[in-house]
Amino acid sequence: MVTFLPSRPGRLADVPSFARAIGGAESNVACALAAAGHRVRWVSRVGADGFGDHLVDAVAAYGVDTTAVRRDPDRPTGVYFRTATDRATDTHEVVYYRAGSAASAMSPRTVPYEDVDDARVLHLSGITAALSDDCLALMRALTAPRPGRPLVSFDVNHRAGLWRGADPAVLLDLARGADLVLTGDDEAEAAWGLRGAAAVREALPQPAVLVVKHGARGATVYARRADGEPDAVTFAPAPRVDVVAPVGAGDAFAAGFLSATLRGLDHTRRLRHGHLMAAAALTVPGDLGDPPATAHADRLAGLDDDAWGRLHLGPGWTRTGEDQEVRTP
Repeated sequence: MVTFLPSRPGRLADVPSFARAIGGAESNVACALAAAGHRVRWVSRVGADGFGDHLVDAVAAYGVDTTAVRRDPDRPTGVYFRTATDRATDTHEVVYYRAGSAASAMSPRTVPYEDVDDARVLHLSGITAALSDDCLALMRALTAPRPGRPLVSFDVNHRAGLWRGADPAVLLDLARGADLVLTGDDEAEAAWGLRGAAAVREALPQPAVLVVKHGARGATVYARRADGEPDAVTFAPAPRVDVVAPVGAGDAFAAGFLSATLRGLDHTRRLRHGHLMAAAALTVPGDLGDPPATAHADRLAGLDDDAWGRLHLGPGWTRTGEDQEVRTP
Protein backbone atom coordinates (compact mmCIF):
# COMPACT_ATOMS: atom_id res chain seq x y z
CA MET A 1 0.00 0.00 0.00
CA VAL A 2 0.90 3.65 -0.26
CA THR A 3 1.25 5.10 3.23
CA PHE A 4 0.48 8.70 4.12
CA LEU A 5 2.47 9.92 7.13
CA PRO A 6 1.18 12.95 9.08
CA SER A 7 3.08 16.22 8.96
CA ARG A 8 2.51 16.70 12.69
CA PRO A 9 1.04 14.88 15.70
CA GLY A 10 -2.68 15.05 16.31
CA ARG A 11 -6.00 13.63 15.20
CA LEU A 12 -6.41 12.80 11.54
CA ALA A 13 -9.13 15.45 11.47
CA ASP A 14 -6.56 18.07 12.49
CA VAL A 15 -3.53 17.04 10.41
CA PRO A 16 -3.27 19.46 7.46
CA SER A 17 -0.96 17.46 5.21
CA PHE A 18 0.71 14.09 4.77
CA ALA A 19 3.93 12.80 3.25
CA ARG A 20 3.72 9.87 0.86
CA ALA A 21 5.66 6.69 1.66
CA ILE A 22 5.31 2.95 1.13
CA GLY A 23 3.94 0.35 3.53
CA GLY A 24 2.77 -3.21 3.79
CA ALA A 25 4.13 -6.07 5.87
CA GLU A 26 5.59 -8.21 3.10
CA SER A 27 7.01 -5.32 1.08
CA ASN A 28 8.60 -3.90 4.26
CA VAL A 29 10.36 -7.22 4.86
CA ALA A 30 11.40 -7.41 1.21
CA CYS A 31 12.90 -3.91 1.24
CA ALA A 32 14.76 -4.47 4.51
CA LEU A 33 16.23 -7.77 3.31
CA ALA A 34 17.30 -6.28 -0.01
CA ALA A 35 18.88 -3.31 1.76
CA ALA A 36 20.80 -5.83 3.88
CA GLY A 37 22.25 -7.38 0.73
CA HIS A 38 19.97 -10.34 -0.01
CA ARG A 39 18.37 -11.20 -3.35
CA VAL A 40 14.63 -10.63 -2.87
CA ARG A 41 11.55 -10.85 -5.06
CA TRP A 42 8.27 -9.17 -4.11
CA VAL A 43 5.15 -10.94 -5.39
CA SER A 44 1.97 -8.86 -5.28
CA ARG A 45 -0.68 -6.97 -7.23
CA VAL A 46 -1.12 -3.21 -7.52
CA GLY A 47 -3.44 -1.04 -9.55
CA ALA A 48 -2.63 0.27 -13.00
CA ASP A 49 -2.49 3.76 -11.51
CA GLY A 50 -0.03 6.35 -10.30
CA PHE A 51 0.10 4.94 -6.79
CA GLY A 52 0.90 1.53 -8.26
CA ASP A 53 3.70 3.11 -10.28
CA HIS A 54 5.06 4.74 -7.13
CA LEU A 55 4.96 1.51 -5.12
CA VAL A 56 6.73 -0.56 -7.74
CA ASP A 57 9.38 2.10 -8.32
CA ALA A 58 9.97 2.72 -4.60
CA VAL A 59 10.25 -0.98 -3.72
CA ALA A 60 12.52 -1.60 -6.71
CA ALA A 61 14.75 1.26 -5.55
CA TYR A 62 15.68 -0.85 -2.51
CA GLY A 63 17.03 -3.50 -4.87
CA VAL A 64 13.95 -5.73 -4.80
CA ASP A 65 13.00 -7.71 -7.92
CA THR A 66 9.48 -6.51 -8.81
CA THR A 67 9.01 -8.50 -12.03
CA ALA A 68 6.39 -10.71 -10.31
CA VAL A 69 4.21 -7.74 -9.34
CA ARG A 70 1.09 -7.80 -11.51
CA ARG A 71 -0.89 -4.68 -12.50
CA ASP A 72 -4.67 -4.86 -12.12
CA PRO A 73 -6.50 -2.66 -14.64
CA ASP A 74 -9.81 -2.89 -12.78
CA ARG A 75 -8.87 -2.32 -9.13
CA PRO A 76 -6.96 0.52 -7.42
CA THR A 77 -3.81 0.41 -5.35
CA GLY A 78 -4.58 0.40 -1.63
CA VAL A 79 -3.68 3.40 0.52
CA TYR A 80 -3.76 4.19 4.22
CA PHE A 81 -3.40 7.16 6.53
CA ARG A 82 -2.15 7.09 10.11
CA THR A 83 -1.44 9.40 12.99
CA ALA A 84 2.01 9.88 14.48
CA THR A 85 1.12 8.34 17.85
CA ASP A 86 1.81 4.81 19.05
CA ARG A 87 -0.69 2.27 17.72
CA ALA A 88 -0.92 0.84 21.25
CA THR A 89 -2.52 4.03 22.59
CA ASP A 90 -6.12 5.18 22.37
CA THR A 91 -5.10 8.25 20.40
CA HIS A 92 -3.63 6.27 17.51
CA GLU A 93 -5.69 6.33 14.34
CA VAL A 94 -5.19 4.40 11.13
CA VAL A 95 -7.58 4.45 8.20
CA TYR A 96 -7.25 1.91 5.39
CA TYR A 97 -8.66 2.35 1.91
CA ARG A 98 -8.04 -1.08 0.45
CA ALA A 99 -11.44 -2.75 0.20
CA GLY A 100 -11.62 -3.88 -3.42
CA SER A 101 -7.95 -3.06 -3.96
CA ALA A 102 -5.71 -4.88 -6.40
CA ALA A 103 -3.91 -6.71 -3.57
CA SER A 104 -7.18 -7.92 -2.05
CA ALA A 105 -7.94 -9.73 -5.32
CA MET A 106 -4.88 -11.99 -5.09
CA SER A 107 -5.80 -15.67 -5.23
CA PRO A 108 -4.30 -19.06 -6.16
CA ARG A 109 -5.24 -18.22 -9.75
CA THR A 110 -3.21 -15.00 -9.84
CA VAL A 111 0.00 -16.18 -8.11
CA PRO A 112 1.60 -19.07 -10.00
CA TYR A 113 3.93 -21.31 -8.01
CA GLU A 114 6.80 -20.53 -10.36
CA ASP A 115 6.82 -16.99 -8.92
CA VAL A 116 7.80 -18.34 -5.49
CA ASP A 117 9.23 -21.85 -5.77
CA ASP A 118 12.77 -20.87 -6.82
CA ALA A 119 13.35 -19.05 -3.52
CA ARG A 120 15.10 -20.40 -0.43
CA VAL A 121 12.46 -18.76 1.77
CA LEU A 122 8.88 -17.72 1.06
CA HIS A 123 7.73 -15.09 3.57
CA LEU A 124 4.00 -14.62 4.20
CA SER A 125 1.89 -12.50 6.53
CA GLY A 126 -1.41 -13.02 8.31
CA ILE A 127 -2.49 -9.57 7.18
CA THR A 128 -2.89 -10.85 3.63
CA ALA A 129 -5.10 -13.69 4.86
CA ALA A 130 -7.54 -11.14 6.28
CA LEU A 131 -8.01 -9.12 3.09
CA SER A 132 -10.49 -11.38 1.29
CA ASP A 133 -11.62 -14.96 0.87
CA ASP A 134 -9.45 -15.21 -2.25
CA CYS A 135 -6.39 -14.00 -0.30
CA LEU A 136 -7.10 -16.55 2.42
CA ALA A 137 -7.34 -19.28 -0.22
CA LEU A 138 -3.96 -18.15 -1.54
CA MET A 139 -2.42 -18.35 1.94
CA ARG A 140 -3.85 -21.83 2.42
CA ALA A 141 -2.39 -22.95 -0.91
CA LEU A 142 1.06 -21.51 -0.17
CA THR A 143 1.28 -23.05 3.32
CA ALA A 144 0.02 -26.48 2.22
CA PRO A 145 2.60 -29.28 1.86
CA ARG A 146 3.70 -29.85 -1.73
CA PRO A 147 6.80 -30.98 -3.62
CA GLY A 148 9.33 -28.23 -4.24
CA ARG A 149 7.89 -25.84 -1.67
CA PRO A 150 10.53 -23.47 -0.26
CA LEU A 151 10.92 -22.95 3.46
CA VAL A 152 7.80 -21.01 4.47
CA SER A 153 8.14 -18.16 6.95
CA PHE A 154 4.86 -16.88 8.41
CA ASP A 155 4.47 -13.72 10.47
CA VAL A 156 1.11 -13.92 12.26
CA ASN A 157 0.68 -10.12 12.21
CA HIS A 158 -2.72 -10.22 13.90
CA ARG A 159 -4.62 -6.95 13.49
CA ALA A 160 -7.88 -7.08 15.43
CA GLY A 161 -9.57 -4.54 13.16
CA LEU A 162 -9.11 -6.79 10.15
CA TRP A 163 -10.85 -9.73 11.80
CA ARG A 164 -14.11 -8.13 12.92
CA GLY A 165 -16.83 -10.66 12.21
CA ALA A 166 -14.26 -13.35 11.31
CA ASP A 167 -12.37 -15.94 13.32
CA PRO A 168 -8.62 -15.27 13.69
CA ALA A 169 -8.17 -18.94 14.59
CA VAL A 170 -7.52 -19.40 10.88
CA LEU A 171 -4.13 -17.78 11.53
CA LEU A 172 -3.30 -20.69 13.81
CA ASP A 173 -4.13 -23.12 10.99
CA LEU A 174 -1.88 -21.22 8.58
CA ALA A 175 0.94 -21.05 11.12
CA ARG A 176 0.79 -24.82 11.59
CA GLY A 177 1.60 -25.22 7.89
CA ALA A 178 4.70 -23.03 8.03
CA ASP A 179 8.30 -23.97 8.77
CA LEU A 180 9.19 -20.77 10.63
CA VAL A 181 6.60 -18.72 12.54
CA LEU A 182 6.90 -15.31 14.16
CA THR A 183 4.30 -13.94 16.55
CA GLY A 184 4.03 -11.57 19.48
CA ASP A 185 2.86 -12.91 22.81
CA ASP A 186 0.32 -10.06 22.91
CA GLU A 187 -1.20 -10.98 19.55
CA ALA A 188 -1.22 -14.70 20.42
CA GLU A 189 -3.29 -13.87 23.48
CA ALA A 190 -5.60 -11.51 21.58
CA ALA A 191 -6.16 -13.86 18.65
CA TRP A 192 -6.09 -17.27 20.32
CA GLY A 193 -6.32 -16.71 24.06
CA LEU A 194 -2.83 -18.17 24.59
CA ARG A 195 -0.83 -16.76 27.50
CA GLY A 196 2.94 -17.00 27.45
CA ALA A 197 5.50 -18.35 25.02
CA ALA A 198 5.25 -21.94 26.27
CA ALA A 199 1.51 -21.99 25.62
CA VAL A 200 2.07 -20.70 22.11
CA ARG A 201 4.61 -23.46 21.43
CA GLU A 202 2.22 -26.06 22.82
CA ALA A 203 -0.46 -24.88 20.39
CA LEU A 204 2.09 -24.65 17.55
CA PRO A 205 4.32 -27.73 17.72
CA GLN A 206 4.51 -28.16 13.93
CA PRO A 207 6.90 -25.36 12.83
CA ALA A 208 10.55 -26.28 13.11
CA VAL A 209 11.24 -22.77 14.41
CA LEU A 210 8.87 -20.60 16.44
CA VAL A 211 9.76 -17.05 17.49
CA VAL A 212 7.66 -15.43 20.20
CA LYS A 213 8.28 -11.70 20.64
CA HIS A 214 7.80 -10.01 24.02
CA GLY A 215 7.81 -6.37 22.95
CA ALA A 216 10.57 -4.24 24.46
CA ARG A 217 11.58 -7.13 26.75
CA GLY A 218 13.00 -9.33 23.97
CA ALA A 219 12.12 -12.52 22.11
CA THR A 220 12.29 -16.29 22.54
CA VAL A 221 12.97 -18.86 19.83
CA TYR A 222 11.93 -22.52 20.02
CA ALA A 223 13.89 -24.73 17.62
CA ARG A 224 13.11 -28.40 17.07
CA ARG A 225 16.06 -30.74 17.54
CA ALA A 226 16.81 -33.36 14.91
CA ASP A 227 17.26 -36.07 17.51
CA GLY A 228 13.75 -35.75 18.90
CA GLU A 229 14.95 -34.19 22.15
CA PRO A 230 13.00 -31.26 23.65
CA ASP A 231 13.22 -27.96 21.76
CA ALA A 232 16.29 -25.79 22.05
CA VAL A 233 14.94 -22.64 23.70
CA THR A 234 16.85 -19.35 23.38
CA PHE A 235 15.90 -15.95 24.79
CA ALA A 236 17.58 -12.70 23.75
CA PRO A 237 16.66 -9.40 25.43
CA ALA A 238 16.07 -6.39 23.24
CA PRO A 239 18.41 -3.40 23.56
CA ARG A 240 17.11 -0.10 24.88
CA VAL A 241 15.90 2.06 22.00
CA ASP A 242 14.97 5.74 21.80
CA VAL A 243 11.77 5.26 19.80
CA VAL A 244 10.87 7.84 17.14
CA ALA A 245 7.88 5.91 15.73
CA PRO A 246 6.74 2.40 16.66
CA VAL A 247 5.46 1.27 13.26
CA GLY A 248 7.33 -1.21 11.09
CA ALA A 249 9.33 -2.76 13.93
CA GLY A 250 7.74 -6.21 13.62
CA ASP A 251 8.43 -6.40 9.90
CA ALA A 252 12.00 -5.22 10.48
CA PHE A 253 12.51 -7.84 13.19
CA ALA A 254 11.32 -10.53 10.76
CA ALA A 255 13.78 -9.27 8.15
CA GLY A 256 16.67 -9.29 10.60
CA PHE A 257 15.85 -12.78 11.85
CA LEU A 258 15.46 -14.11 8.30
CA SER A 259 18.68 -12.46 7.19
CA ALA A 260 20.60 -14.14 10.00
CA THR A 261 18.83 -17.44 9.25
CA LEU A 262 19.88 -17.28 5.60
CA ARG A 263 23.46 -16.66 6.78
CA GLY A 264 23.36 -19.71 9.06
CA LEU A 265 23.97 -17.80 12.31
CA ASP A 266 23.13 -19.29 15.70
CA HIS A 267 19.80 -18.56 17.35
CA THR A 268 21.09 -15.92 19.75
CA ARG A 269 22.52 -13.94 16.86
CA ARG A 270 19.37 -14.45 14.80
CA LEU A 271 17.33 -12.89 17.58
CA ARG A 272 19.84 -10.10 18.10
CA HIS A 273 19.88 -9.27 14.39
CA GLY A 274 16.08 -9.16 14.56
CA HIS A 275 16.28 -6.72 17.45
CA LEU A 276 18.86 -4.58 15.64
CA MET A 277 16.79 -4.39 12.46
CA ALA A 278 13.73 -3.51 14.56
CA ALA A 279 15.75 -0.75 16.23
CA ALA A 280 16.61 0.63 12.79
CA ALA A 281 12.88 0.98 12.08
CA LEU A 282 12.01 2.30 15.55
CA THR A 283 14.48 5.19 15.28
CA VAL A 284 13.01 6.70 12.07
CA PRO A 285 9.57 8.26 11.41
CA GLY A 286 8.44 5.84 8.66
CA ASP A 287 8.01 2.08 8.37
CA LEU A 288 11.49 1.46 6.96
CA GLY A 289 14.86 2.33 8.44
CA ASP A 290 18.25 1.96 6.82
CA PRO A 291 19.75 -1.27 8.19
CA PRO A 292 23.21 -1.13 9.73
CA ALA A 293 26.10 -2.34 7.61
CA THR A 294 26.55 -6.09 8.02
CA ALA A 295 29.91 -5.75 9.76
CA HIS A 296 28.46 -3.18 12.18
CA ALA A 297 25.46 -5.38 12.98
CA ASP A 298 27.66 -8.47 13.35
CA ARG A 299 29.89 -6.63 15.81
CA LEU A 300 26.92 -5.60 17.95
CA ALA A 301 25.23 -9.01 17.70
CA GLY A 302 28.50 -10.60 18.85
CA LEU A 303 28.81 -8.55 22.05
CA ASP A 304 29.03 -10.47 25.29
CA ASP A 305 25.84 -10.64 27.34
CA ASP A 306 26.88 -7.84 29.67
CA ALA A 307 27.73 -5.41 26.86
CA TRP A 308 24.59 -6.37 24.91
CA GLY A 309 22.53 -5.68 28.02
CA ARG A 310 23.93 -2.14 28.21
CA LEU A 311 23.31 -1.36 24.54
CA HIS A 312 21.22 1.78 24.02
CA LEU A 313 20.37 2.77 20.44
CA GLY A 314 19.22 6.22 19.31
CA PRO A 315 18.37 7.89 15.98
CA GLY A 316 21.22 7.64 13.50
CA TRP A 317 22.84 4.62 15.11
CA THR A 318 22.87 2.58 11.90
CA ARG A 319 25.45 4.82 10.27
CA THR A 320 28.61 2.72 10.29
CA GLY A 321 31.33 4.12 12.49
CA GLU A 322 29.13 6.54 14.42
CA ASP A 323 29.36 4.56 17.62
CA GLN A 324 28.81 7.66 19.71
CA GLU A 325 25.12 7.04 18.97
CA VAL A 326 25.38 3.50 20.31
CA ARG A 327 25.42 4.15 24.03
CA THR A 328 26.42 1.53 26.55
CA PRO A 329 25.99 3.34 29.89
